[in-house]
Amino acid sequence: MLGLGLAVFGAFLWLGGGSLLSWFGRLPGDIRVERPGFRFYAPLASMLLVSLLLSTVLWLIRRLGG
Repeated sequence: MLGLGLAVFGAFLWLGGGSLLSWFGRLPGDIRVERPGFRFYAPLASMLLVSLLLSTVLWLIRRLGG
């Protein structure tokens, strides 16, 4: 179920619903280097935010679930 939910969410973002999350990946702390013939992107701050959010959700599920 989780995989299907992620696939649906990804399809939603890919098909144009991404304007809700246009700020994601452009946070201070995300590293982006673009030069002719070279592109490097490391979303450090964005992934820390995702990690914090998922950790909080899983902690709440474990705490409330039993």
